[in-house]
Amino acid sequence: MSGNTFGTIFKVTTFGESHGTALGCVIDGLPAGIEVDEAFLQSEMDRRKPGTKGASVTARKEDDCAKILSGTFEGKTTGCPIAVMIENTNQHSKDYSNIMNKFRPGHADYTFEKKYGIRDYRGGGRSSGRETCARVAAGAFAKMYLKKFGIEIKAYTKKIADIECKKIDFSEIENNTVRTADKEAAVLMEEKINETRMNKDSIGAVVECVVKNPPVGLGQPVFDKLDALLAHAMLSIGAVKGIEFGAGFEVASMTGKTNNDCMTKGFGFATNNAGGILGGISNGNDIVFRVAVKPVPSIYLNQKTVDKDGNECDLLIEGRHDVCLAPRIVPVIEAMTAITLVDLILQNQTSRV
Repeated sequence: MSGNTFGTIFKVTTFGESHGTALGCVIDGLPAGIEVDEAFLQSEMDRRKPGTKGASVTARKEDDCAKILSGTFEGKTTGCPIAVMIENTNQHSKDYSNIMNKFRPGHADYTFEKKYGIRDYRGGGRSSGRETCARVAAGAFAKMYLKKFGIEIKAYTKKIADIECKKIDFSEIENNTVRTADKEAAVLMEEKINETRMNKDSIGAVVECVVKNPPVGLGQPVFDKLDALLAHAMLSIGAVKGIEFGAGFEVASMTGKTNNDCMTKGFGFATNNAGGILGGISNGNDIVFRVAVKPVPSIYLNQKTVDKDGNECDLLIEGRHDVCLAPRIVPVIEAMTAITLVDLILQNQTSRV
């Protein structure tokens, strides 16, 4: 299986399965001399880990303790590959024995079976959302590097079902269980999630990400444009089904006059319909994009499917699953954004004399 590495100079390879011994990442290309904040690394892991507070989150409890195995010395990066391991300690593999020979609707079971001739049915193996814990670990190191440039990344739950943020206050994001930026909306979102849980179903969401203080010039036309690479990064997250930048799909109903971001004195912009990206290159405005997150496919309702022989059958999924992925996917989106930006910053060092 290929396709487990992301990046050109700053490369991240993830490994491990949902119910295996451990997951982890190998980070290559991070310059030497970066201060390593292990407390920050663990705090990022804690934001994503299962078993945390909230009606949307799975009951599976994992410490998600990030163990740095290599690449650091006396509190700094050495320039050598950084390996991080996260052990699995609370997997209940027996919960998946009833799907050994059945394909779960909405999952990668069927496609993995047909492509590789084998699949790890324990929680989905490599296709499980648990793989993202390794991305968050790598993203924490990327954020440590971005700190020296003053670049900040803030993602938050913008919408769950038909409930959307009416105001944006970044200070509220970590103060509620759904990681939204609107205190009033948070209450309604939590109620919607509780209602969905009672109905034994799941629900989707929209997450917005904002990059503050990005430099001008990130992105490599024509095939490695900033928005193209961010789209690649986001759509590599299993639950993400769509992405839009700036005004997004609204541009289809706009005119050139209303869509264009007129420039102002000092190389500023009056608006940000472009989402901070022009011609695939960052223009210094906030980078803004939104992703659509699908409902969790593992639900506690009877569903129609087929077995390995192609025979129709019923399926009732057991185990422990999220109801809405939005709260736990927020740090994953931030991590993949950070990884993408660091790679492009390092590429920029060869762009001109």
